[in-house]
Amino acid sequence: MAQKTTISGTLKDSIQNATEPYATIRVYKAGSLQKPIAMSLTDGDGKIKQVVDGKGAFVITFNSVGKKLVRREFTINGEPTVDLGNVYTSDDSKALKGVEIVAQKPVVKMETDKMTYNVQEDVDSKSMTLLDLMRKVPMVTVDGQDNITVNGSKSFKILVDGKENPMFQANASQIFKSIPASMVKNVEVVTNPGAKYDAEGTAGILNIKFNHDSGQKQNMDGYSGNLSATVGNKSDRTSAYIGGQQGKLTYSANATVGYQDMKDINVNLEQTKIVNGQNSVMKYNQKSDQRVPFEMGNLNLGYELDSLSSINAGIGLTSFESKINGTPFTSMEGGIYGSGHSYSNKMSTKESSVGFNGNIDYQRFFDREHKSSITLSYLFSNTPSTEKSSRNQYEPKQETGDMYSDMETNGRTHTLQVDLVNALSKNTTLNTGVKYIYRHNKSDSKYYDYKGDEQVLNADNSVKYNNDQSILAGYAEYVATMNKFSTKAGLRYEHTWENIKYPEQTGKNFKKDYGCLVPSFTLSYAMTPMSNLGLNYSMHILRPGISYLNPYVDRSDPTYISYGNPNLDVEKSHYLSLVYNMYSAKLMMNMTLGQNFCNNQIAEYSFVDKDNVLNTTRRNNTKNRWTNFNMFARWTISKTSSLMMNGSVDYGDMRSKELNCSNNGWQGSIYASLEQVLPLKIKWSLGLYAKTRDYNIQGYSGGMQFLNTSFTKQLFKDRLSLSVQYVNPMRSKLKMTSYSAGADFINRTQYSIPLHMISFTASWKFGNSNKQYGQHKSNITNDFDEKDKKGAGSGMGGVGQGVGM
Repeated sequence: MAQKTTISGTLKDSIQNATEPYATIRVYKAGSLQKPIAMSLTDGDGKIKQVVDGKGAFVITFNSVGKKLVRREFTINGEPTVDLGNVYTSDDSKALKGVEIVAQKPVVKMETDKMTYNVQEDVDSKSMTLLDLMRKVPMVTVDGQDNITVNGSKSFKILVDGKENPMFQANASQIFKSIPASMVKNVEVVTNPGAKYDAEGTAGILNIKFNHDSGQKQNMDGYSGNLSATVGNKSDRTSAYIGGQQGKLTYSANATVGYQDMKDINVNLEQTKIVNGQNSVMKYNQKSDQRVPFEMGNLNLGYELDSLSSINAGIGLTSFESKINGTPFTSMEGGIYGSGHSYSNKMSTKESSVGFNGNIDYQRFFDREHKSSITLSYLFSNTPSTEKSSRNQYEPKQETGDMYSDMETNGRTHTLQVDLVNALSKNTTLNTGVKYIYRHNKSDSKYYDYKGDEQVLNADNSVKYNNDQSILAGYAEYVATMNKFSTKAGLRYEHTWENIKYPEQTGKNFKKDYGCLVPSFTLSYAMTPMSNLGLNYSMHILRPGISYLNPYVDRSDPTYISYGNPNLDVEKSHYLSLVYNMYSAKLMMNMTLGQNFCNNQIAEYSFVDKDNVLNTTRRNNTKNRWTNFNMFARWTISKTSSLMMNGSVDYGDMRSKELNCSNNGWQGSIYASLEQVLPLKIKWSLGLYAKTRDYNIQGYSGGMQFLNTSFTKQLFKDRLSLSVQYVNPMRSKLKMTSYSAGADFINRTQYSIPLHMISFTASWKFGNSNKQYGQHKSNITNDFDEKDKKGAGSGMGGVGQGVGM
C-alpha cells in the first residue's frame, strides 16, 4: 500500500501577516518539476492541507494572484504528517506591473458553525446601508418592517466588534439602516457559538465588525482612512474613519451622522370583537410621517507591552431619535358600539436613546507561538432612553380621548471576565473561563390625563419598576482536530439572581434565582479540500428583560393596550443542524438543515378583557417545532459576471393549551442578485428580494417583494468611489398585510410604506498604507440584551423571543 502523508501549515502575507485564502498548491517530485503529482488550494483561512503519496524528496509551491511564487523543499520518510509551519509570501511588483487583477477575496467564508460575509468585497457596500446589505448575508432575513431574523428567529444576540453593545441590541434595525455598509468590514453569523459564549440568544450571534477591527498589530507604521457622504430622497448620511499605528501604539476612530425622513406611512386596521355572539367592528386609519436623526462614534486604542502581552481599550457612543406625527381616524359600529360613532386624533411620539459603552482588556500569551493565553476583560455600558407620546382628540372634541405619557428607562451593565486558552497539544485546546455580570435596569412610566389644557398625573396608570440581575457563569470547552475530523464540545453553567422592586408599591417586591446547565457540540468532517460536512447541537436560554417584564400599561394607541409580564420564566430551547459547505474557484455553496424546538416559548398574544378592550402581552405559553432549510450560493460566471442567491424555507408548528389555539405553515425568503462589470469598468448590481408571510401563534405577518439596483465607478486608483442606488423602481410603496385572531377577536392590518428611494454616494480613501489598523477585539461577549423594546410578535423561527437587559 502507498504511504500517505498530510502536508500542513499556513500561508501568510509577509508584511501584513494576514492569511492567503484559496492560493494554488502544487507538489512535484524533486528533480521533476514539469508535472505536479498533487494539487489543491489553501482554505478560507490560508490553511495548507495537502495529501502526498510515497516517500522521498519533494518540492511544494504556492501561487496566488499578485504574489511571488513560493517554493519549499521537504522529505517524507513515512511519517503521517509534515508541518511546514507559517509559509510567507509577498507582493510581486513585477507581476503586478501592467497586469489587471481580476481575482477577488471570497465574499463568504463558510464554516460548519459560522458564516463570515466580507462586506468590503461586495460592490453594493459602496451604496447600501448595513440593513440593506443584511438581506444578502447567509442565515439572515429582513422583512418589510425591518424586523431582522437570524437562522429563522428574532431571538439572537448582537455583538459589535466582538463585544456587547446594548444600543445595537435594543434598536438593531433602526441603527443598521442608519449605518453605511462601507463602514463595516464583515458580518459574522455564528449559528453554534459554543460554551465560551453566553447561553442567551436562541438563534446564535450576529457579530458586526467595523473597519477598525482588523486583528493583531503589525510591525509597520502608517495610517489609512476614508470619508463617505450619501444624499437621497429619503435619507442623508456622512461617515469618516481613520486608523493607524505608531510604534507600539495602534489607534482607530470612526463616526457617522445621518437622518431618515419617511413621509406618508399609512396603516389601516380592521378589528372585530366577538362579544356575546355579536360582532363589534372598529376601523382605524393612521397617516403619519417619521424622521430619525442618528449619530454614532467610537475610539479604540491598543498598546503592545511586550512580545507576549498587550492592553486594549475602547469607548463608543450611539444616539438616535424617532419622531412620528400623524392624524389617525377611528370609526366604530355594531355590537357594543351600537349605532356607532367616529372621531379623529392628533398623535405624536418621540423616542430618544443614548448608549455609551467602554471596555478595557489585557491579554498575555504563555508561549512564543501564541497558542496559550489569559485574557482579563471589563465592559461597562449605559443605555438611557425616553419615550413621550400624546394623543389629542379633536373631531369631535372629547376630553376623555386625550392623553400624554412619559416613559424613561435605563439599563446599566458591568461585566468582568477571565478567559484561559490552554494548548494541550498541537491539535487539541482546552478553553476555560469565568464571568460575572451585574445589570441594573429601571423604568419610570408616567401617564397623564388632560383636564382642559392641563396635564394631570394618573397615579393608577403610572408605575416605577426596577429589575436587578447578577449572573455568574463558568465554562469549559474542548477543541480538537484529528486528520479530517474536528470537534468542539463544551459545557457552561450560569446562575442568575434577580431582585424585582416596585419603589412605590413595596408589597409587590420579590426575588428569585435559578441555574442553567448548557451543553453544546460541533463535529466537522473535511470530505475534500474543497468541501466539509458538520453536525451542530446547542441549547440556549432566554432571560426576559425589562420591557417584557415591565407591568406598565401602554395606552398610547387607542385601539388596544399592551404591557409586560413580571412573572415570565426563563425560556429554554434546543437547536440541531446539519451543514454542508462546498467552494471552488467558480462556485461556493452552503446548505443548512436545522430543527428548532422549545416547550416554553415567550410568545406575544392578544385577548379581549372583561371591559371589551384588546390586550397584548406575553407568556411562556407556546410549544413550537420549526424545521429550517437555508441555502447560500455564489457563482462566478466570468471575471466580469457573478450570480448570488441567499434563501430559506421553513415549516413551523406552534401549539398553546393556555390559548386553546395552534398554527402551522410554510414560509420562506430569497434574495437573488446579479453583479456585472460594464464598459468603462462600471460595476452594476441588480437584486430581487421576495418574502412570504411569517407565521406566529395567533396569525401571520404579510410578505413583500422589491427590486434594487446600483452602479459604482472607482477612480484615481480606486481612491474615489461614486455610486448611485435605486430601490423599488417599479412601485412607490411597499404594501403588506398582517392577520391575528383569537376566540374573541379578529385583527386585519394593512401597511403602506414609502420605499421608492434613490441615493448618491461618494467616498474617498486616504492614507500612506493600505492596511486598516485595529486592536485585539474585546473578549467580552455579554448575554442577549433587549433587541426590540416595543416587541414585534412571534419570530419567524418560532423558537422564542425576548430581552435580557
